Amino acid sequence: MLSVFLPRVSIKSVIGLRSQIIYPKGDDFDENNLYPFVHLLPDGNLFLFANTRSILFDYNRNSVVKEFPPIPNSEPRNYPSSGSSVLLPLDEKKIIVEIMICGGAPSGSHRRAMRGAYVEALSSCGRLKVSDENPSWQVEYMPMSRVMGDMVILPSGHVIIINGAQRGTAGWECGEDPVTTPILYDPAAEHGERFSVMESSPRPRLYHSTAILLPDGRVLIGGSNPHVYYNFTGVNYPTDLSLESFSPAYLSLEHKAVRPRIVAARESVGYGELMSVVFRVIGETTLDSLSFRIIAPSFSTHAFGMNQRMIVLRVVSVVRIGLEGYNASVLGPSTAEIAPPGYYMMFVVHGEIPSHATWIKLH
Repeated sequence: MLSVFLPRVSIKSVIGLRSQIIYPKGDDFDENNLYPFVHLLPDGNLFLFANTRSILFDYNRNSVVKEFPPIPNSEPRNYPSSGSSVLLPLDEKKIIVEIMICGGAPSGSHRRAMRGAYVEALSSCGRLKVSDENPSWQVEYMPMSRVMGDMVILPSGHVIIINGAQRGTAGWECGEDPVTTPILYDPAAEHGERFSVMESSPRPRLYHSTAILLPDGRVLIGGSNPHVYYNFTGVNYPTDLSLESFSPAYLSLEHKAVRPRIVAARESVGYGELMSVVFRVIGETTLDSLSFRIIAPSFSTHAFGMNQRMIVLRVVSVVRIGLEGYNASVLGPSTAEIAPPGYYMMFVVHGEIPSHATWIKLH
């Protein structure tokens, strides 16, 4: 069944919002405002970020609830200075809402790239706890600069940043120095110790590359095509129609013995509804080492994985059945604002080692 949402607003009010947040300074070139980052927050409002500025937006009343501080140093983050953004995992035990934005390119980079001069991309990230009454940006730095990177939430709770370039911007023929080395971000680690460097891929993934999470915990990456048309020869970065899968460390053979395996789970669950998850894991385990997480499948374009969100579910009980079996009672998400209706990948996570996901429909 197809559902259509038609907001009760006039075209004039939409243009007014566009002027207020997307093009507040009337830049003739209209740079760095396209493909804004949009996240649905647990309070039912939208977090909107464009260029360097962000707001909390009530789409039902077509009104700005709050304007957040600009990201530090006024560093552009949206197309063509394409950074990336995620809503960090939401834990039902205590809802803390944080937005993470990484990478991008300095103002004016796209103009210069179109003339063949490629400016070094940004290495900075901004993290904003929007659930605070008066939030402020916390700045962190990646191990390398990156524009057009894709941020993907992993079932372990980490965020992988993959694809992109070290110089230039998004757009045709505008990126140089591919970044083939992914990095991992641990939101729970101490500030200054959250990034680690992972193994590289031999393939450049520049403009029009993508990355999504697979149910087995791998990350599927594809693309790119930094040209107006498909161009396979005579260029530095030919059109690439291949796909690769990246396997995070939790899929290494050394973790096989402690990887959970879901045996039985419901195909659907309602909000706040109790459900049973039967799974197996070898060896001793404790309730503290187990978690149950659902991740919405994303659709990725222009360095942004839309629809992507993780919810850590509330655990009521875990009962042992047999030598390696367990039966967990878990509550579905509490509201549709925390987890909109639809299909999710559900993982059992043992420490930081996830199971293969099972699909579950939330309604």
